[in-house]
Amino acid sequence: MSNEELRTAADAVLARLVGDQTGRARLREDQWRAIEALVADKRRALVVQRTGWGKSAVYFVATSLLREQGAGPTVIVSPLLALMRNQVEAAARAGIHARTINSSNTEEWDTIQAEVAAGTVDVLLVSPERLNNPDFRDEVLPRLAAATGLLVVDEAHCISDWGHDFRPDYRRLRTMLADLPPGVPVLATTATANARVTADVAEQLGTGGGSDALVLRGPLDRESLSLGVLELPDAASRLAWLGEHLNDLPGSGIIYTLTVAAAEEVTAFLRQCGHTVSSYTGKTENAERQQAEEDLLANRVKALVATSALGMGFDKPDLGFVVHLGSPSSPIAYYQQVGRAGRGVEHAEVLLMPGKEDEAIWRYFASVAFPPESQVRLTLDTLANAGRPLSLPALEPLVELRRTRLETMLKVLDVDGAVRRVKGGWISTGQQWTYDAERYAWVARQREAEQQAMRDYATTSGCRMEFLRLQLDDEAAAPCGRCDNCKGPRFDTEVSTTSLDAARGELGRAGVEVEPRKMWPTGLAAVGMDLKGRIPASEQAGTGRALGRLSDIGWGNRLRPMLAPQSTDGAIPDDVARAVVEVLADWAKGPGGWASGSPDAQLRPVGVVTMPSRTRPQLIQSLATHIANVGRMPLLGSLAYVPGADHMSPPRSNSAQRLRALDGTLTVPGELAESLRQAPGGPVLLVDDLTETGWTLAVATRMLRRASAEGVLPLVLAIQG
Repeated sequence: MSNEELRTAADAVLARLVGDQTGRARLREDQWRAIEALVADKRRALVVQRTGWGKSAVYFVATSLLREQGAGPTVIVSPLLALMRNQVEAAARAGIHARTINSSNTEEWDTIQAEVAAGTVDVLLVSPERLNNPDFRDEVLPRLAAATGLLVVDEAHCISDWGHDFRPDYRRLRTMLADLPPGVPVLATTATANARVTADVAEQLGTGGGSDALVLRGPLDRESLSLGVLELPDAASRLAWLGEHLNDLPGSGIIYTLTVAAAEEVTAFLRQCGHTVSSYTGKTENAERQQAEEDLLANRVKALVATSALGMGFDKPDLGFVVHLGSPSSPIAYYQQVGRAGRGVEHAEVLLMPGKEDEAIWRYFASVAFPPESQVRLTLDTLANAGRPLSLPALEPLVELRRTRLETMLKVLDVDGAVRRVKGGWISTGQQWTYDAERYAWVARQREAEQQAMRDYATTSGCRMEFLRLQLDDEAAAPCGRCDNCKGPRFDTEVSTTSLDAARGELGRAGVEVEPRKMWPTGLAAVGMDLKGRIPASEQAGTGRALGRLSDIGWGNRLRPMLAPQSTDGAIPDDVARAVVEVLADWAKGPGGWASGSPDAQLRPVGVVTMPSRTRPQLIQSLATHIANVGRMPLLGSLAYVPGADHMSPPRSNSAQRLRALDGTLTVPGELAESLRQAPGGPVLLVDDLTETGWTLAVATRMLRRASAEGVLPLVLAIQG
């Protein structure tokens, strides 16, 4: 087949893919160049083009043509379920049979693998996490590599730890690439890669540094997007603005928040205002996520209020707006998220509404970067000395890392050859490994530079689209003529007193449940603690209360500076004290509360006990005194640190390490024990400033209940997270 005939066939597949009955659909020139390289020349290509450009059309058209030539199925490595569902539907329009293997359809894996072996599957979409599953890696992946007709790496920027969205599972692709037979084409695609990330991806995927490679990098302007920034004085003003102006935004869209708590707050308020919205976060169940996506696609909701869980791959051509209630920490991530809008419409609104809390949230996420060398070496030594595979739950108590951070680190070490995931857990390979401190430090500096760029984006007087394009090293960047700085603001910042009062009421609503710990963490025997299984009911706390979460945009903004490590200790502020009393009143009258009148209501608290504090003793003591006075309860006393333990701080790592550090550090003084014995029957309120994991409260509760407290109800100012 000549190149002209191939081009005609490619355009015909495109027409079927986009549903063009006229047959007039034509590939963009760079789309054709990529397809020609893949199908005619069997080359490797990296395509860096703006969102909505049509990167998926390249691999679907190439798949159809290659299958006609007798090639094996296309394997697409794709990061998100939303993308996979969209891609399967799109492929069907072009007569391409696509299947997917991911964590949500494990019961179908055997059937799908049989279909692949039988040759009835044209496209297999695989989540990157599958690449490091031992069974998939050792049994399925080699067969796939041998049979694959085209390998596609979608959202390829995830392979680079220089980028904003590094995913170590993607590094496993190097193994698959090495196992591909000669002449199998490879396509990598992304919309969000600056020059450094592009070079890194090209190098790792083998698409750079050789005459056979094709890199297609296009201009990143999005002509339908009108960018703007709205500076409002506080979270209540931003929420009130959204409540008043959401219907002024075109079509349906996405409202991004930085945290799950904020997404839930915003969703609740907008529903209160009469808007039809749904929440979409990392905590949303798969079935609810899919329903939310379908509702947005069908315009049954005005907006999804989402975290970055709805990031890559959500494909709704007529999405009319993207609003960020809080600024992402990276301009590249921001460009990617706003690129969800305006793919199939002439005009879409993009608004950034930065908040004072953004920087604190950036710092929190930055704290989970790659661990220091000492922790990595401890993990490697622990695996080397174990003599058997160690699962994450078995390894976690032995190293001072939380589960998610530990798993990410192990995946990086796996790709580097220092460890290997096998059935039963992880093992050390014994290979020499070097801690690349210079690279990790450089990545950290890049993160800081990206954060500064987002501050600059919010305050620039220049073109905002040009600013983003320059951050992505787009050489064609020029003023867009559409953003609020080029054309003038399209929205004012005025909100009515009624809306502002309603928003303040929503954000000022105090009270979050504090769920008690009911099970000891696994692996405590490994750190010398004889605790396992369920915590006896006689030693558990009841469900407690907190004034708010530090990640809230309501009470979180008030509590965050007050509970920051560098904050000054002092008496409880009046507004905070009043709010805590409101929490207590609502708690008492709520379901099961001691003043609810229900037959199964818990007993009224009979006294107040405080936790000792190294940093905020005045704050906790004044709060407890206020509660005791208002509630007309005795202040029974305080737990104490054993001599020499008051300077020790439990590590903020994992549950087992935290419990080991807490072991033997607290005591029930004699005066408190006597007060508990003399108190009338009923629970005590245990007052503290902050809870993060719940283990300090659990240990204190166990001690108080063993010292004759009939029950313990934790009351804290804030929940971390």
